[in-house]
Amino acid sequence: MKIGILSYHFPPEPAFIPGSLAEELAARGHEVRVLTGFPDYPGGHVYPGWRQRWHHQTHSERLTVRRVPRYSGRPGAAGVRMASYLSFAGSATLAARRYLGDVDALYVFQLPATTFAAAGVLRLLRRVPAVLHVQDVWARDGADEAGDGRWAARMSTAMTRIYRSAARVAVAAPSMRDLVVAAGADPARVRLVLNWTDERIFHPATPGAAARQLVRRDGRCVVMHAGTIGARQGLDTAVRAAAALDRTMELVLVGSGAEERRVRGLAAELGAENVRFMERRSPVDMPELYAAADYQLVMLRDLPELRGMVPGKLQAALSCAAPVVASAGGDTAELVERARAGLSCPPEDWAALADRFWLAATIPPPARAEMGRRGREAYLREMSLPAGVDRIERLLHEAAGRVPEPVADPRGNLA
Repeated sequence: MKIGILSYHFPPEPAFIPGSLAEELAARGHEVRVLTGFPDYPGGHVYPGWRQRWHHQTHSERLTVRRVPRYSGRPGAAGVRMASYLSFAGSATLAARRYLGDVDALYVFQLPATTFAAAGVLRLLRRVPAVLHVQDVWARDGADEAGDGRWAARMSTAMTRIYRSAARVAVAAPSMRDLVVAAGADPARVRLVLNWTDERIFHPATPGAAARQLVRRDGRCVVMHAGTIGARQGLDTAVRAAAALDRTMELVLVGSGAEERRVRGLAAELGAENVRFMERRSPVDMPELYAAADYQLVMLRDLPELRGMVPGKLQAALSCAAPVVASAGGDTAELVERARAGLSCPPEDWAALADRFWLAATIPPPARAEMGRRGREAYLREMSLPAGVDRIERLLHEAAGRVPEPVADPRGNLA
């Protein structure tokens, strides 16, 4: 097949899902054409050595990447964000007619940032069937600080339009199916395709002496949270839970984010000497750090938009055979429990999380290793790169009318 890929981000940005998908589809014999922007994530500035211009294409044997200009600026500001989204939409739509007009099917890596571009490209290429891989259905990503909801309303309208026009919609979490159907997608066209992690980095590892020295101070159980310290994670709950068990376990927070100062302040206020902070580390260092800890912590607040979301750190932990403690609701907790890959509790309940921390510390190391093994098996079966690409490849064939539609459980099999 000739397959088009539309993605707001693409390598060398940390966008391993569209990047690895493109490489794998090309390796399977398809001709793949990617339409994306110039790399500027996460700093909001085009990477050194790159210059935005209109005619920029790179080629390998079966893979072509076309980059189009978009507005780049300080990340975080809603006005800058919307300028980036809309400028990419304009550039992508202008380039799409000639570049993607003759593909057999189009794959769209559907982040809020891609919404306006997807709406424009699908309207232009009406005869090209599209497969949307939805990552987030929360339309308020583009809402401005004034709170009038103008951008949220526009994004919601654009999302509804593309859900209705897509030949197939892949959702990255089971409960997300209900959200996209409510937003206008045809239920018969929706399939579950769980995300994978960057498997070149995240795989089982043996910790070296340096990793052990960084993570462990004594024989207490170590629970690690690696990633963003932001509003969605609600890490104040984890700090309160750990503070109640200061002689039983240690909580190690690796990373940074908008809430880091507040979370540090809370740990100091509570006198939680068993809560330690480590600066953000390179992804290539993380498998050893995972292995030096006893559990990986996955946190999501109790918000409607997060109940149908599976954070990428869960796939990374499972791929590394690391047992998990999940303080989350919805699909994240269900996945951990059904895979028997760790422990879970309701979100934003520090007492319940303290109970899980205490139980985690009492579980002997062989049982922890068995949790990790089961998680790794569940990852390979349901979330790995080959499993995900198999599903997406079939959806592209279905969209192009080349294979019959299967009869399947719309929620998929998480275990």
